[in-house]
Amino acid sequence: MRLREAAIIAIILAILSIYAYQTYFTEPKLAPLYTYQVVNKYPHDPAAFTEGLVYHEGIFYEGTGLYGESNLRIVEPSTGVILDTIDLPGEYFGEGVTILSDYVYQLTWREHTGFIYDMDLNSFSTFTIQDEGWGLTQDGINLIMSDGTSTISYIDPVTLSVEHTITVTYEGKEVKMLNELEYIDGYIYANVWLTDTIVIIDPAKGEVTSWIDLSGLADELDSKTGIDVLNGIAYDPETGTIYVTGKLWPNLFEIRLVPK
Repeated sequence: MRLREAAIIAIILAILSIYAYQTYFTEPKLAPLYTYQVVNKYPHDPAAFTEGLVYHEGIFYEGTGLYGESNLRIVEPSTGVILDTIDLPGEYFGEGVTILSDYVYQLTWREHTGFIYDMDLNSFSTFTIQDEGWGLTQDGINLIMSDGTSTISYIDPVTLSVEHTITVTYEGKEVKMLNELEYIDGYIYANVWLTDTIVIIDPAKGEVTSWIDLSGLADELDSKTGIDVLNGIAYDPETGTIYVTGKLWPNLFEIRLVPK
């Protein structure tokens, strides 16, 4: 039964991947406006099913997924060494992570639960998620969450309720399957699930202003055995450095955006 289930899941993912490609790349007007240059390549835990990635004061806070394997960890960027970790209970599938006002927030996928920790990964409290939890970031005021659709929700960190939502569009069409998020210089950067694309979103209008094409980045990995999709964006505001990685990737990359 497990083999049959795995085969069915693989077929579904293949169909979704084809759909995503056709949705975003078959029309020339949707061509990305940026490519990339690899500045540095670092080790990354190849067993980490990366769902959330945040750079904070010289270290990464990384959240991983999968039932029975989800955790939150502190990672040394240059070596990939895990400095500390806390496991989620086995019934939770970990998702996006962000830091706001010295608290770490972590979503779960379908369990309608978010976790809050202090900076040392001590569990602080939980909160309720209305829909699925995918990506998470913050703008210094609110938590900003994706749920796998074209909707981005703004959550008050005090009441932990949704204050308002925006619908992400490009040339009037909804951009769906938004996943891991990062807030950079007033814009929301979002991985588009099952693609090698990051969209840059104007949060005031919900419009995609730019597309980043990371096609070929996986070819830079030390090994492609067992890897999953691109997912994970982190930003160092002091240096302007952007980091990206993927689920089960053995490397994490520092990249520079190149206008196309």
